[in-house]
Amino acid sequence: MMNGEPIEVESALKSDDIDTILVRINGPDHPGITAALMSLLAETGAGIEDVEQIIIRGRLVLNLIVRVPAGKDIVKELLHFGWERQIDIDFEVVDPNPTNRSPGLVVTILGHEVTPTEFGALAGAIAKTGGNIDRIVRLAREPVLAYELVVSGEDREGIRASLLQTADTLRCDVAVHREGLGRKATRLVVLDVDSTLIQEEVIELVADEAGCRDQVAEITERAMRGELDFEESLHERVALFEGLPVELLDRVVERIELTPGARTFIRTLKRLGYRTAIVSGGFTLATQALASELGIDHAYANTLEVHEGKLTGRVTGMIVDRKGKAELVRKIAALEDIPLDQVVAIGDGANDLDMLNAAGLGIAFNAKPVVQEAADTTLNVPYLDAILFVLGVRRTDIEEADSPTT
Repeated sequence: MMNGEPIEVESALKSDDIDTILVRINGPDHPGITAALMSLLAETGAGIEDVEQIIIRGRLVLNLIVRVPAGKDIVKELLHFGWERQIDIDFEVVDPNPTNRSPGLVVTILGHEVTPTEFGALAGAIAKTGGNIDRIVRLAREPVLAYELVVSGEDREGIRASLLQTADTLRCDVAVHREGLGRKATRLVVLDVDSTLIQEEVIELVADEAGCRDQVAEITERAMRGELDFEESLHERVALFEGLPVELLDRVVERIELTPGARTFIRTLKRLGYRTAIVSGGFTLATQALASELGIDHAYANTLEVHEGKLTGRVTGMIVDRKGKAELVRKIAALEDIPLDQVVAIGDGANDLDMLNAAGLGIAFNAKPVVQEAADTTLNVPYLDAILFVLGVRRTDIEEADSPTT
């Protein structure tokens, strides 16, 4: 209360029994406010129990829990401090005992537009299951809006279920996962390739060069929807390539286009110390080129058999199918000595389901409906680097790291 008469609060603060107050400061920000405030509290002998501060559009919002020595009166000093700096200060006597808080949930909201309707619906979903929003932070304004909510509550699974059910009705994506140390630890990120890291299906690019794209695309779509066994569909499609010259594969590699944000995504993960892997039901001709270009640590895919400079219409070695992808996630995690609960897997098709389930966090990226329903988190924005926001990375941090002056 600026220039007010804090009679009731002042009387309370003079009591020997009540000596813990919440001080709220709000006003135009400028350098030195926090330093001067701390000097004032030190001079009065007050102690600090907790501090939180944010800046919104040039305005300071600062909250402190202050322990006032018995018999001391700091109200007048604080009000004079606010008057000098043209900032609002008010007070509230609070319980001296800290609030115990167990780890809750981290909720990330992403969308081209996040309106009061979306926020209100999600806040209602949290409240109706006994949850509470403890903190909201904006992570990004572009390429999409992204906000992070820290949510507490006893029924974490109930809150999660309520949020995801509500998210189905909104025009934004909502990611929900557990708060805790594992979220901040060094991780392994495993990506599918076709229609995830890159925009195309490599097998369809090969088919296009071979003149049988429509035939292969129809089989691929049925397999991705889970209507066909992947291994059977793979052999059926590859058989169409029998007799093609191996030089054709070089033209295929040249046609591959990365998903928007892919370079930023991988580059930022590497800066954070994450290990990266690609696990593809496609072919090594693509994964080897991508791993070399982007600096990806591990790459696995199916190998097209070649004899005397021509494709035989067969694959050799391990078949990277739905089951194989999950096995490779476990294998790579073991090689890197990273627990599975610190693995993030990203994919879009039915053959990615086991891989997403094996990881601590499975993300369906512009995925088929069957995958969206089963994954931990679903994103339908066209930018791969938006996944960084789900991991708690701010857009400003990404831009600063990419700046040539950094």
